[in-house]
Amino acid sequence: MKCCNETWALASKIAAKSGKTLRIGKEAFYRQLEMSEPEAYVLTSEVMAKNLQIDDAREGIWSLFGDSHNCWWRIVFHPGL
Repeated sequence: MKCCNETWALASKIAAKSGKTLRIGKEAFYRQLEMSEPEAYVLTSEVMAKNLQIDDAREGIWSLFGDSHNCWWRIVFHPGL
């Protein structure tokens, strides 16, 4: 029963995430399996930068800092917010 509860909790956590960012991350994960470590780092850096262009991802990152208008992320990347 404990295993079922833990599995359900993990599945719920994943389901609550952005479908776009999950899809991009999953594709990158499987692509990097065939790469050398340096190539995988390059790909992963590109994927993280790509994810930052998705509104869902930016909203999730902003939520880590709360709704403060003084958040460094907003000041640097979206000074008008």
